[in-house]
Amino acid sequence: MDEKKQLRSRLRQIRREHVAALPASTRALVLKRPPAPLVSLIPEGMTVSLYNAIGDEAPTLGWARWLHENGRSLALPWFAGREAPMTFRRWTDPWDDDALEPDPWGARQPDEAAEVVVPDVAVIPLLGFTARGERIGQGGGHYDRWLAEHPGVLRIGLGWDCQLVDSLPLEPHDLPLAAVVTPTRFYEGQT
Repeated sequence: MDEKKQLRSRLRQIRREHVAALPASTRALVLKRPPAPLVSLIPEGMTVSLYNAIGDEAPTLGWARWLHENGRSLALPWFAGREAPMTFRRWTDPWDDDALEPDPWGARQPDEAAEVVVPDVAVIPLLGFTARGERIGQGGGHYDRWLAEHPGVLRIGLGWDCQLVDSLPLEPHDLPLAAVVTPTRFYEGQT
């Protein structure tokens, strides 16, 4: 476990430095639209869960707006509290931030009245990934537990190019991703 803790700390630092070095004009342009190989995996009518990026996480708002305008339904993670299990609730308007409320960590989530949904596709944040689709997350295990309960959901990682690593210390609950998308690459993972 110490190895994962140290790796997470190092990856957070690398990500922080990478994002800080990006010019504001570049940050405004990255990840505005999902790449064609990913779009081909998400037919119209599917529900796609995204995350509301906090800190230096790869942004999802551009994707949310594009997907919404192009016939996909959206969902966001929802937490009743820090110890509560993660669920997903429908996100009906990616242009109206006022319709969202803070979750226990400061990200934005739908309010409690929003419809609970099980997405067809889960776009997942990460701290590090391999070209084979292996992922290390923040360490809370929320996505790992949710994905174990929903094995048929297509798992897509989203991150920065600097988060690519050669290998990760994996455990049995670490499910591979079908793909990982960065601002410059589409990595086909495992299903």
